[in-house]
Amino acid sequence: MTDQDRRPEPAIEGKPTSASRTTLSHIMTASDTNLLGTVHGGVIMKLVDDAAGAVAGRHSGGPAVTASMDEMVFLAPVRVGDLVHVRAQCNWTGRSSMEIGVRVLAERWNESTPAQQVGSAYLVFAAVDADGRPRPVPPVVPESDRDKRRHQEAQIRRTHRLARRRAIKELRERSAAEGIED
Repeated sequence: MTDQDRRPEPAIEGKPTSASRTTLSHIMTASDTNLLGTVHGGVIMKLVDDAAGAVAGRHSGGPAVTASMDEMVFLAPVRVGDLVHVRAQCNWTGRSSMEIGVRVLAERWNESTPAQQVGSAYLVFAAVDADGRPRPVPPVVPESDRDKRRHQEAQIRRTHRLARRRAIKELRERSAAEGIED
């Protein structure tokens, strides 16, 4: 390997948070309901993943896949006839991964009352090339104080995800060493 082969990849120019921020809106219908007559959580989760995927693709400039979903929280039920708005933005980036924050709001389709927050989630996406291998992503550039706070919170969540993964791996290794089957 020559010195030329060891050169680091050129730095990718950062993108502001607003460059990939997205809102997806959808009216909930009877086909979206669960046995209780409210909108099925899985329907909301699909909208969350769709909006987050659009942000990840926009931010990274190409394909990105869902790697994990953290903290999906449902705050209030969504009903048939609600107009659901799923707002998503890139909060943090690593080398090839991105944390996308998502807020879910709902309002009655035929009323002029303010939308109410009904859920939130954090998803991690990995940018991939044509062969499905990780590819570099541009850094996210927080623009507002709120964006800066979200960026810092995302770094904390990443630290916790990595620590949890490490602790589980160590526990499984100890269990395997003791002959405990998974």
